[in-house]
Amino acid sequence: MSLQIDNILDPPHNSAAFAAWAQVYDAQSNPLLALEERYLRCVLPSVDGKDILDAGCGTGRWLRRLANLGTPRSLHGIDSSSEMLAVARHACVGKTSFVLAQLPVVPLLSASIDLALCSFVLSYVSDINALASQLHRVLRDKGDLLLTDMHPDTALALGWQRSFRSSDTTFHLHVEPHSIEEISHAFERQGFQIAALYQPSFGETEYPIFASRGKEASYTNSAGRPAIYLLHLKPKATDASRNRTTLANADFALGAQESDSGEMIIQDGVITSLLSGRVLHRAQNDIDLSGFTLFPGLINAHDHLEFGLFPRLGNPPYPNATEWGRDIHESFRPLIEKHTRVPRDVRIWWGAIRNLLCGATTVCHHNPDHYAFRDPLFPVRVAAEFDWAHSLAFSNDLVSIHGRSDPSRPFILHACEGIDAAACDEFTQLLEMRLLDDRTILVHGLAMSLEEIDILNRYGASLIICPSSNNFLFSRAPSTEQLSTVDRLAIGSDSPLTADGDLLDEIRFCHSNLQLCSSRLFRFVTQTPAAMLHLQNHAGRIHPDFSADLFAVRSSSLLPAQQLVSLSWHDIELVIVAGSIRLASDEMMQRLPAELSSRLSPLSVEGVTRWIAAPVVSLFESAARILGVDGVSINGRRISIPDAQHVD
Repeated sequence: MSLQIDNILDPPHNSAAFAAWAQVYDAQSNPLLALEERYLRCVLPSVDGKDILDAGCGTGRWLRRLANLGTPRSLHGIDSSSEMLAVARHACVGKTSFVLAQLPVVPLLSASIDLALCSFVLSYVSDINALASQLHRVLRDKGDLLLTDMHPDTALALGWQRSFRSSDTTFHLHVEPHSIEEISHAFERQGFQIAALYQPSFGETEYPIFASRGKEASYTNSAGRPAIYLLHLKPKATDASRNRTTLANADFALGAQESDSGEMIIQDGVITSLLSGRVLHRAQNDIDLSGFTLFPGLINAHDHLEFGLFPRLGNPPYPNATEWGRDIHESFRPLIEKHTRVPRDVRIWWGAIRNLLCGATTVCHHNPDHYAFRDPLFPVRVAAEFDWAHSLAFSNDLVSIHGRSDPSRPFILHACEGIDAAACDEFTQLLEMRLLDDRTILVHGLAMSLEEIDILNRYGASLIICPSSNNFLFSRAPSTEQLSTVDRLAIGSDSPLTADGDLLDEIRFCHSNLQLCSSRLFRFVTQTPAAMLHLQNHAGRIHPDFSADLFAVRSSSLLPAQQLVSLSWHDIELVIVAGSIRLASDEMMQRLPAELSSRLSPLSVEGVTRWIAAPVVSLFESAARILGVDGVSINGRRISIPDAQHVD
């Protein structure tokens, strides 16, 4: 498909055009397909273990991509062009079946598909009601259907046509124009409901495709207009939910470079729909987020929550982490004893609030489980489905600990934390102990060589880095060269004992000091740790059926990843965990309905007020009894309880 416009008449049928197109389809760059791929990768449900249908699969473009995005149980392609299918059969490997059929006919068994995709297909189907009926028949009750196509409004406004060139001939394709409203109503009549509607515009990523064809004017003319639509549908389900909140008129960070604007509906703590467009008439529980961008809640892949109130301790540099541990217990014993007199549960709560303040909604706590984590009011999620040991130095009989662990869960331990021979030797010891496999997650890895990182990748193991902590302890952080070679990488904030601050501080350190690109950093605190820690559908993405774990900051002209690497805790103005408001700024308190803000209490951080869903007064008093009123701080930032406040 191209965006060229000429006077060649459309042929009455498309079969000859599709036959010619099959030979060049995969070789021709197309800004519409590039935009679709960029967004669809962000909003696709998981493909693992699913039976998947690509209806109108063409040359198998998406079937190949879907096979590489996970481990689907089966892949099925349907197309009306034998020439297109011939290319697809040659290009697709593995368990992929193909059927020659003309949509709306879908010759598959009823309730046999979990995920169906129709990519740039509906414009060639005259009877969309029949297609909707067929797709509803083959889709299972909790299945997903994604429809994508050229945006009909923009195509009409700018005179876009479906055409391509092959062998010096321009082919125009006959299409059936359908409005998004018409499509939505047709599928709703056949038993579907809308889970999400995205209407993205071309961005800088697509510009080179226009420029390569001398079509810069077309790019400029389309600026600000939606170029395509992506419609996510699900079979209708009985709505038994009681708690519903709408976040209206917000921008959504869907990916590192992908965003949209509109409303999000949250029911019983889960995102049920994302709809592009402004909401003009607000309901009682709506929150107007005009001027704000919602990000997926960050995942802090490594923390020790019980040290949330501690100051930074040490006399660096050290050769390894063991020497640091020995030194601080000698040099700072009175201070450590003083802080540990604060009850452990109180310190753990402050560690959670430390994460909440920076937009981290899920934390991997690398220490024993604690009953506080199961308190329904606990400020953040704490990852629980993993096994762990501290390190080679502090864990007796590591082989037995690993052997007793659940082979289906991640296994986490500190390793190679230092710069001396002892730290460098730890990777070899882990290899000799046969502790490296696809569930192993090493924390720090500073002393690992490039060859050892290659071995780590070959075993399918993962790495969590805490660079500012390494930099403080050893005057050295992981090199850009090291980190660029790690396949599975996430970021943790470690604890205030050694780190610069919170997870946002760590992100900025990685961007400024290690020159890690913003897009990679976005993934390192969202989708990558979610996959590493087996977090399923409650972290790392803004997506229908995912838990509403979110934070909001003021919108900017930057791409989501670019904005993320510029943020500090001052910028976080709203945090939501499982659909529940956990943090709000003064301005957000003005926007929240009374029933959603009544449980929030004011907390002053360096003179900045944040309203927190936690017993902050009792937590502060418990800490202040030991540390003094002026001695309670997080990341070196003084904490206090403001005078009683009232927000009109």
